[in-house]
Amino acid sequence: MSEPLPTTRALKGRGAASNPEGRFERTRHQAEDDGWLQEVEEPVRVETSVREERARSVITRNDSPDIYFDQALNPYRGCEHGCIYCFARPSHAYLNLSPGLDFETKIYAKTNLAEVLRGELTKPSYTCKPINIGSNTDPYQPVEKHWRLTRAALQLLHDCKHPCTIVTKNAMVERDLDLLVPMAEQNLVQVFVSINSLDNKLAARLEPRASAPHRRMKAVATLAEAGVPVGVLVAPIIPALNERDMEAILEQAAAAGARSAGYTVLRLPHELKGLFREWLDVHVPDRAAHVMSLVQQMNGGRDYDSNFATRMRGQGIFADLLKKRFEIASRRFGLTRARELVLDTSRFVAPRVTSPQGELF
Repeated sequence: MSEPLPTTRALKGRGAASNPEGRFERTRHQAEDDGWLQEVEEPVRVETSVREERARSVITRNDSPDIYFDQALNPYRGCEHGCIYCFARPSHAYLNLSPGLDFETKIYAKTNLAEVLRGELTKPSYTCKPINIGSNTDPYQPVEKHWRLTRAALQLLHDCKHPCTIVTKNAMVERDLDLLVPMAEQNLVQVFVSINSLDNKLAARLEPRASAPHRRMKAVATLAEAGVPVGVLVAPIIPALNERDMEAILEQAAAAGARSAGYTVLRLPHELKGLFREWLDVHVPDRAAHVMSLVQQMNGGRDYDSNFATRMRGQGIFADLLKKRFEIASRRFGLTRARELVLDTSRFVAPRVTSPQGELF
């Protein structure tokens, strides 16, 4: 069960300012000022905790027409990066936890990830298709430095020549160049680095524990120099907040060696609506109404429209303008669409089934 905070204010190193109950909870907490709490001398600090999870399956299938991959895996539930706009926040409600601070402070690590993945890849019915790593939560979030679950999964995919794509906003991806480079040489991997702003101060509030924008741009250059196909995702674009940086991001990414680019607009499903509005009131109160007005214009008058045809790009005049700006800038800087690289599935060799008797040969 999530625990409510006594007040709503910016918390250092965290994206959410509160811990509202998930949509499945039957009990609601509401803080009331009784006049006793006059001053808060010390800021509230919420530490990160990691709980071990024994997964029964790790490959998820996707049939959404607006998503380019069919298979995905996520080593962690929750994400310490704390991006306030993260569309995955509402998924924490399924764990009886809050999509607010719980999502970024109570992380679940699938400690048997590589073992279960091996079992799924050995099934006779398995069909090799590229697996996206990081479709829901970032595979290189800070806790990966200790748990190394992404590294274990990538090692297995490397060994059996299975193609994959990676989405991250953390420069820690450079750590695994020893695996990524040989995979790239066999057309087995493509990395996408998400950069939606070049303003360090804004990024520190929007995505407090992700790598700084300039550090992510350096990671793009490092990957490109090593021969790893890399693209940049300007995602999500938030009107009147970070959309002004779109062209500059694409220009710098192309100069750093990015081959492709993509973008999405802000999505606010379920509890994320309230969390993002709260963030606006805390961090940019003077622009809050204007930002939400533009968001609603792109969603048919609502905070969020789940229609597959429009949820990633939006609709209306402002969305059309973003689309044209992106297309013009991409052509100008020589960037292709993010989904155009076709990875090689013909090299896949299923891993050997683990036997309690060991291997004779």
